[in-house]
Amino acid sequence: MDVSLILKVAGIGILVGVASSILGKSGRDEQAMFVGLAGIVVVMLMLVGEIGELFLSIRSIFGF
Repeated sequence: MDVSLILKVAGIGILVGVASSILGKSGRDEQAMFVGLAGIVVVMLMLVGEIGELFLSIRSIFGF
């Protein structure tokens, strides 16, 4: 796993947190929730490839 992936996830988390906080304080709670959900989806899409590689390496180690 690369350090850049961790920094990207942390950066997205910070941006989503700030945007959600700003929207929440301005009374737009529904949009703040959607920003949070969009952030989770983006991070999960970034991690899908890494999780796939993890399963392939585990599979090759145990010979399945």
